[in-house]
Amino acid sequence: MATYAILSRFSPQAVTDPKDFKKLAETVSAEIKRQCPQVTWRQSFATLGRYDALDLVESEDLKQLERAAMIIRGYGHAATETLVCTPWNEFIAGL
Repeated sequence: MATYAILSRFSPQAVTDPKDFKKLAETVSAEIKRQCPQVTWRQSFATLGRYDALDLVESEDLKQLERAAMIIRGYGHAATETLVCTPWNEFIAGL
């Protein structure tokens, strides 16, 4: 199963109160679970700097991964960047 990192930067209009992020995250998560059953969430992080959040996910289905990123963009009012993640040992072994 392929691992991906989805980096998100929220629009200033995404929420008016920081406490609203919890509801926003619940909405986005529920929609991804409903529409993208082949995308498995592994871990999420709040980040400081260029991006606001980092989500680590796994999926065999690239189309569902793309849909998940679009759900984050649409429902989460965010810009996203998605990266393929190769475990270091596999990367080195392939050289």
